Amino acid sequence: MFRETYEIVVIGGGHAGCEAALAASRMGRRTLLLNHNVDNTALMPCNPSIGGPAKGHLVREVSALGGEQARAADASTLMIRWLNTSKGAAVRALRAQCDPRTYAAHYLKLLQTQENLDVHQDEAVELLTGKSGRAAGVRTRHGSVYEARAVVLCSGVYGGGRVHVGDVSFPSGPMGQTPADAFFETLPALGVRTDRMRTDTTPRLNLDTIDLSKTRIQKSEETPLAFDIWGEKRVHRSDYACYFSHTTPETQAILAANIHRSPLFTGEIKTLGPRYCPSLEDKFLKFPDRDTHPIVFEPVSRATREVYVQNFSTGLPYDVQAELIRSLPGCKNTKIIKPAYAIEYVYAEPDQLSPTLESKVIGGFFCAGQVNGTSGYEEAAAQGLLAGINAALLVREEEPVVLSRSDAYLGVLVDDLTTKNTNEPYRMLTSRCEHRLLLRHDNADRRLTPIGRRVGLIDDARWEEASRRWERTDAEIERLERTRLAPAEEVNRILAEAGADPLTESVTLAALLRRKNVTYSLLGTLESATLGPETLESNSLGGDLLDGDEAFCVETILRYAGYIDRQERVAARMADMDGVLIPEKFDYESVSGLLAESRQKLVRFRPRSLGQALRISGVTPADVELLSVTIRRR
Repeated sequence: MFRETYEIVVIGGGHAGCEAALAASRMGRRTLLLNHNVDNTALMPCNPSIGGPAKGHLVREVSALGGEQARAADASTLMIRWLNTSKGAAVRALRAQCDPRTYAAHYLKLLQTQENLDVHQDEAVELLTGKSGRAAGVRTRHGSVYEARAVVLCSGVYGGGRVHVGDVSFPSGPMGQTPADAFFETLPALGVRTDRMRTDTTPRLNLDTIDLSKTRIQKSEETPLAFDIWGEKRVHRSDYACYFSHTTPETQAILAANIHRSPLFTGEIKTLGPRYCPSLEDKFLKFPDRDTHPIVFEPVSRATREVYVQNFSTGLPYDVQAELIRSLPGCKNTKIIKPAYAIEYVYAEPDQLSPTLESKVIGGFFCAGQVNGTSGYEEAAAQGLLAGINAALLVREEEPVVLSRSDAYLGVLVDDLTTKNTNEPYRMLTSRCEHRLLLRHDNADRRLTPIGRRVGLIDDARWEEASRRWERTDAEIERLERTRLAPAEEVNRILAEAGADPLTESVTLAALLRRKNVTYSLLGTLESATLGPETLESNSLGGDLLDGDEAFCVETILRYAGYIDRQERVAARMADMDGVLIPEKFDYESVSGLLAESRQKLVRFRPRSLGQALRISGVTPADVELLSVTIRRR
């Protein structure tokens, strides 16, 4: 029997596994990444894109902490755009179409050249535990044993995977890969609760067989953009584009005639699918009066002719899929390269995890990604990074990283999973985040880079660059708050042209920036005008104006100062609650007066703090107050 000892073993080479393995090894821990198929590292079996509302925030936070996904996305970007720009500073986010092969190659090269990291193709079939019940390593299908102090499970949708295409179903991982069943069959005996859920994919089409004249074209932004905080911003003007279209009444008629053949309708599939990315069957059953639905043709790569059809996922039989595709505008003669399918898989119920993503049942055992019931590459990568960091900190015998809901979208994601659980694929949404004005795209580094620096994922060069950026931003805010602008003919002419109210009295530039139609760039216009000494009452506007994220950050902080202050006060109150820790083995039965439902939920979820207890559905504020009195008294 082959036997080797590592400090950390990561199971799975998807987005979560890649981030976990890179984080742990970069933090100096000897790490093994076990991947079912090394050639499918960082596979994109669904949409070939990264980012979007809330998801783009997660990618930026991965970058701020020292993770890799933002750089992988930048290295493979074909098209990139801002989304939600009209909905406010808090929710604007980047989304990029990426070449899956280039994206995967970026990760694979790093994994195979990273110090302290070994990559091996094999399947983990058993979690080994020691006499204390803690994780002690894994056994593989090849008969090898790898001992370790921590194990991170990032199995994606491979565990117990079963694909459905109409009435045909068979064991499979994503995109026809081999499933991984054995490891999950051993978990219930160790006390880990598992269940099943599903996701759906869309057909892949041949671009040359689509009449694109029937669609609306969308190309990349013409300004330099990048996900990575330290990355080179580039303009992506290329021959790449996405194409907007829609389903038709004929599509609806085909669905009506064939809905009885769907595995959702026949009862072959009983699991819940993604609420916020519904299949065609879900749309038909839930919105029967809608004649059309939007779709997007998204070419997968400039090197191939494969097209992903956004918003067109289904598990219907292949003959029905062909009919549905040909009912779309410009698709009368379109050929399908890869059929759509629905896939069911095993996940571990995430309320069994602590906020560090370590199992409450098995010490040293971490879970990250879709195995926790989430959907999306971004949610997976962010969890993988956090799990890898905390696995390394556990081995180093240091305090773990725990992110609150006011620290990061990742904090919201983990808190939702561990305090509310999920029985359907969880998707990160901006609406889930009550402190979203504090958790913007532009300030991710300010929030999280100090943590990345502390654990060892941010090197000197990046830290110094970030520090200089913060200094410039702080200095500019201070300058705008102390510099006053007096009424003048030229000033009011510029303001009028911008649609802003004229000045009737002297104001600070910070106060002026809060007015309607006044932007940070407009201050630059005022500066460039030949303003005499009587116009600026103190300190000239002098110096170079900031640009990009720095300028946006300055404008947002000053424009929304009152709202930001209010959210910070609310977050501080919740931090006080989160700061009151509940002993790990606290006896809830000893607290008299708790409602039965509250007691049951507290025993099940084992919250880490009073704040987390308060966020558990079914636990009342009165019971948390009673719990608080008891804990403080003891």
